[in-house]
Amino acid sequence: METKSGAVGNGTVLWEFDHRGVSTVTLNRPEVNNAYNGDMIGGLHEAMDLLGGMEGLRVVVLCGNGKHFQAGADLAWINAQGKLGPQANVDASRATGEAVRRLNELPVPTVAMVQGGCFGGGTGVIAACDVVVAADDAFFAITEARWGLMASIIFPQLVQAIGLRNVRRYALTCERFGADVAQRVGFVHEICPLDQLEATAEKIVDALVMNAPNAVSTTKQLTMKVAEAFLSDEDFDFLVQKHADTRRSDEAAEGTMSFLEKRKPKWYKPKN
Repeated sequence: METKSGAVGNGTVLWEFDHRGVSTVTLNRPEVNNAYNGDMIGGLHEAMDLLGGMEGLRVVVLCGNGKHFQAGADLAWINAQGKLGPQANVDASRATGEAVRRLNELPVPTVAMVQGGCFGGGTGVIAACDVVVAADDAFFAITEARWGLMASIIFPQLVQAIGLRNVRRYALTCERFGADVAQRVGFVHEICPLDQLEATAEKIVDALVMNAPNAVSTTKQLTMKVAEAFLSDEDFDFLVQKHADTRRSDEAAEGTMSFLEKRKPKWYKPKN
């Protein structure tokens, strides 16, 4: 996509704009498959603060540098965070949940470009976007329960995107599924070869900027209102508290350590 200026940001999140009013926001921790930590969450908030005040913004494109789009939470960060006090964990959960909530409620269209892995919080991010284009190498998993965690802060977006029935399967089993299944359940709108990912997304962006800006914005906001897709502050606070409490649990400590130590968690008992 043509850019007007070089990407700027806090290092873990970059953003740039072109002459059409299209902003590209890039997750930039490729060395850990764009797993999120406090810096990335802060960078997303910085980007949305800027986008919220940008005159002439038409479309936001979200992508990830490297082989994978987004690997969910950085479990080393999660493990360290869980050892902090209750308020620190509530604050972290609130910041994380609010980043996805703000993305979901941006008044302009959002387009996600997904390659490789999209796990945990990454599935919440794409569920919060209006259009999702995936490369044919993309694969997905709602992984929190595997590590003794819980994805409550993205439940609203997940249920809206793929429906309760699919969340009840994939958030409980944490199994991986490919782009074809993701398209069938509603995560993904279009699949293309990896080398055509940007070009395929650009066709969608071009269609969006062809349309009247105010009409597009109003259409998005009213369809979400009709679908009751805006989360109340009371419900959001409840989900944040549950998310924070779970992170400080014994299960979360064991689950994240099992990942870091590359072993099965103690609660796993194979059939044979």
